Amino acid sequence: MNRIALAILKNFYRFPWAYGKLCRYAKNTDRYPEQEKYDHIQYMMKKLVKDGNIDLQVYGKESLPDEDGFMFYGNHQGLFDIVALVAAYDRPFAGVFKKELKNIPLLKQIVACTGSHAMDREDVRQSMKVIMKVTEEVKGGKTIAIFPEGTRSRNGNEMLEFHSGSFKCALKSKCKIVPLAYVDSYKVLDQKGSKPVSVQLHFLPVIEYDEYKDMNTKELANLVHKRIEDKIKEVTQQ
Repeated sequence: MNRIALAILKNFYRFPWAYGKLCRYAKNTDRYPEQEKYDHIQYMMKKLVKDGNIDLQVYGKESLPDEDGFMFYGNHQGLFDIVALVAAYDRPFAGVFKKELKNIPLLKQIVACTGSHAMDREDVRQSMKVIMKVTEEVKGGKTIAIFPEGTRSRNGNEMLEFHSGSFKCALKSKCKIVPLAYVDSYKVLDQKGSKPVSVQLHFLPVIEYDEYKDMNTKELANLVHKRIEDKIKEVTQQ
């Protein structure tokens, strides 16, 4: 049995209520406080983790910024990446997703509740509008998560090259950057069956603006990529 189906089955009576409440939030999102909506989303994601036989191991939370208005940049191994981040991080944040995902049930409502953005990678003008919007939101104190590979790696813990354009938001907003290193996240949906699986999420040390202010987007992309890649190698080669 697929582990997502297993989690829903374990919550047969609870899931309709939880999803219905999420839909109400999404339909009237401006009526509810950000933290209230996020707490409900996090509740659902934590249930999915627990009842999907997923051992989510989280490291580095002690180094996270005390205030919002920063950016998460992480490697991308699959849809579970965002589930893990929501389950692990207690304050509201928004994400940037490829447009193909925006109409998937559950994810669609989460995008609406968090004010996340759908990006069309084939439309340069639309992509630039998203980057400009994200920049302004980060300047205004919102935290945003981006997966700069643009699509998930299909080679396990091996990373793809980062798209440097994703880092324009950080450079323009002069914000702190928190790299995210996912290890074995791909196994959650790629591995057949629902036997227990372990996933690691590492919040890496903050990169302050002073450290990257003289870099261009390509250099910054390479810096963040290397820090994430080094952590993955450190973990997987133990």
